[in-house]
Amino acid sequence: MQETPFCLRVGHLLPYSMSDSNTTDFTNPSTFILLGIPGLEGAHVWISIPFCAMYIIAVLGNFTILFIVKREPSLHGPMYYFLCMLAITDLVLSTSILPKTLSIFWFNSREIDFSACLTQLYFLHCFSAMESGIFVAMALDRYVAICDPLRYSTLLANPTVAKIGLAVVLRSGMLTLPYPFLARRWPYCTTNIIPQSYCEHMAVVKLACADVRISNYYGLFVVFTVLGLDVSSIAVSYTLILRAIFSLPTKDARLKTLGTCGSHLFVILAFYIPSAFSFLTHRFGHNVSLYFHVLVANVYLLVPPTLNPIIYGVRTKEIRDRLLQLFTYKGT
Repeated sequence: MQETPFCLRVGHLLPYSMSDSNTTDFTNPSTFILLGIPGLEGAHVWISIPFCAMYIIAVLGNFTILFIVKREPSLHGPMYYFLCMLAITDLVLSTSILPKTLSIFWFNSREIDFSACLTQLYFLHCFSAMESGIFVAMALDRYVAICDPLRYSTLLANPTVAKIGLAVVLRSGMLTLPYPFLARRWPYCTTNIIPQSYCEHMAVVKLACADVRISNYYGLFVVFTVLGLDVSSIAVSYTLILRAIFSLPTKDARLKTLGTCGSHLFVILAFYIPSAFSFLTHRFGHNVSLYFHVLVANVYLLVPPTLNPIIYGVRTKEIRDRLLQLFTYKGT
């Protein structure tokens, strides 16, 4: 069952099931088989090039932000603390899937241990929820900075920032903790082939030969809790921010602030839209091409970690100035 041509053939023709002739009786598979991007196996090496480039940019960019903020005491403020939280989240999120994905593309290493698969599943969903929570915190930070600047340092003092960060971590960790435990309790007696490049909750649960409505309903609850509350909070924050922007006295100030907020919204949408598409496709998108679904599912985990250091970091004047000073000093 683990021979590559057979796996690819099954993954392409039967993405969520196995033929009767290949049915086996195992309830606790020791490994799962990840297919990568079914239907695009011949292009795996070419697809790996932009994937690898985005991962390198994400790692270098986020580590640079962490280094600069730690090195510069003048950047020890709420906005930069939230930016550091986002950088750490992006590093963990991209690293939880990219090394294994690239090993599939480059070395045809498709096997993943059952426990490792569930661990990847947990980290993936936990840090995705964490990223969403940090976007809310950053939207709140921008709202206070633009709409109530005189009380900014009071409302977002360091203890308050720490409490917000702790709340984001606890919410994400506790909400997604049942995922691996629910997935572990199901029997897997039909197939262990996952038609994706990483272990995603519903992709794993769909392989179970049992009534998995508990996992399905709980997944719906988590998604609507996280996406519903977070997207609503961000929408309210940026609506108030935009109203404040258009009340600024000068056109240049309006354009400058609008440009900054527009780039932030672009990154936020690049995270939420593909993630919502992937979630809905797993449950309702039976007519969506499997390779397109898998590509989109990778986009929302790769593009934001790549763009965040650029949009929130390089385009932030204080960080850009410190970065230029660092390179200028080394050059001298």
